Amino acid sequence: MASPIAGRAVKPAQGAALLALSALLFSLMGVGIREVSSSVNNESVVFFRNLIGVLFFLPLILFRGIRPLKTQRLKSHLWRTGYGLAAMYCFFYAIAHLPLADAMLFTYSAPVFTPLIAWWWLKEPLTKRMLLTTGIGLLGVLLVAKPSAALLDSQALIGIAASILAALAFVSIREMSDTEPAFRIVFYFSLFSALISALPLTWSWQPLQPHDLWLLLIIGLLATTSQIIMSKAYGLAPPGLIGPFAYLAIVFAGIIAWLRWGETPDLTSLLGASLIFTASLLALPRRRA
Repeated sequence: MASPIAGRAVKPAQGAALLALSALLFSLMGVGIREVSSSVNNESVVFFRNLIGVLFFLPLILFRGIRPLKTQRLKSHLWRTGYGLAAMYCFFYAIAHLPLADAMLFTYSAPVFTPLIAWWWLKEPLTKRMLLTTGIGLLGVLLVAKPSAALLDSQALIGIAASILAALAFVSIREMSDTEPAFRIVFYFSLFSALISALPLTWSWQPLQPHDLWLLLIIGLLATTSQIIMSKAYGLAPPGLIGPFAYLAIVFAGIIAWLRWGETPDLTSLLGASLIFTASLLALPRRRA
């Protein structure tokens, strides 16, 4: 049976550019999470990130009402929320306990899994080019991660879990983007995630300082803007085609960590980052003359 995705217009250049911008904003969000995690627990960071995401949409609701947010795909939104929220808990934990570049690397290795998941779930084609770029990106991930030691670390395993869950979330976005615009996908994700992530606060609530609240506000705004841009990107092109551009978050995070905390990558990590960047460039098909 033909997939409903097959007839949709594909715009890989625009999708890749938006995904690269989303990766940059996510990297900046990671800096904020690293800063605030020294004084705020993971449960509070996740909740406020989602709460601010809901508040982000208040102007839209006030000026246009709830009609733009009406949906017939509630089940799809719930699945997307389940994958995305679980990935968020793992991701924020990894950022708080691992070097920034390593945490971003484990988490944003999701493009290694997205082509296979999109092929299995959406019946999207899995071409030799996609397999090649995925393989190059995976090799870059391994060079930076140095798995002989890292994979034995439970914290690293949490980062890898975030990667697989994020891949499922990305493909779920693609699955419903034929009827659901990016802002609606992000609104329901933020709403359901805020409601669910409020539950752990009943046993882990802590008082927050003004400085922490400002950081949480910035994190929430960066995350929500990034989510909207990412959702739009995956609506323009299949995850298997533009997914490697999410690898750029690792490169951005490495540069920021070097400037902010003096975390200097070694030669193997630089080689791995180069392969990741190469995979991103090779992901786009060349235009025919």
